[in-house]
Amino acid sequence: MAKQQAAKEKPSPASTSKQNTTAPFIFDRTNYIIMLAGIVVILLGFALMSGGGTTDPNVFPKEELYSFRRITLAPVVVIIGFCIEIFAILKRPKG
Repeated sequence: MAKQQAAKEKPSPASTSKQNTTAPFIFDRTNYIIMLAGIVVILLGFALMSGGGTTDPNVFPKEELYSFRRITLAPVVVIIGFCIEIFAILKRPKG
């Protein structure tokens, strides 16, 4: 009879694991850090595209608009930022 009372008082392992189990996060801390770095790189690329405004709308500064920085470098930096974001999403968290 003492064994039956001890079995009733002691909760089963299945019931305790259900109570203590929380939903795991999809991403790890490193994933979020990599995502933040990707966002910074994307914003840097957009900042490289900006500028070159004039006060006179009739003036078209070809040297500024068609510069290497705006036509080649900035889009490549933005694409690299998006690749970093894809890597951060696809990276499996440790553990």
